[in-house]
Amino acid sequence: MSEIKVDQTIDCKGLACPMPIVRTKKAIDQLDAGQVIEIQATDKGSLIDIQGWAKNTGHHYLGTLEDNDVLKHYVRKASATETKEEKKHPYVISTDELQIKLADHEKVTVLDVREPAEYAFNRIAGAISIPLGELENRIQELNQEDDIYVVCRTGNRSDLACQFLTEKGFKKVNNVEPGMTGWTGPTEK
Repeated sequence: MSEIKVDQTIDCKGLACPMPIVRTKKAIDQLDAGQVIEIQATDKGSLIDIQGWAKNTGHHYLGTLEDNDVLKHYVRKASATETKEEKKHPYVISTDELQIKLADHEKVTVLDVREPAEYAFNRIAGAISIPLGELENRIQELNQEDDIYVVCRTGNRSDLACQFLTEKGFKKVNNVEPGMTGWTGPTEK
């Protein structure tokens, strides 16, 4: 494979969601349309985060190469006519509001879209684990009629999951913010 020409490289090694996206947003603003940025990250979740962010904004996700344990994501900055305002899922619930629903034994489905290691160490009791990168292939595990509350670490991956589920016909989908970083309710390991 020939060397990929990049106009800027940003180092996000050792950073977890949402920091690779935060740094990418800031860096891409400094580029001209058509220029390519390389995002170096060690967080496996950054792959789906970068792909989802690019799709959401109109920038072109070119691909990802793995070099040892470093993921190198390549994104081409879109022109002004190609970019679109980054959209957010309109239905959001706070962690406190979800905690009340669970305490009241309301019939809800909690979907945790974090990576398996994140889920293994700390999760909302009864949450279903479907990592964001697997959601498309495992969507049949969810019922379109259920009230679904989607959680991740900070609310970014869950936002992408909510948008995806809504596009696939799910009607009652809520993003839980600020995700597990703000969760004070009971958890299980």
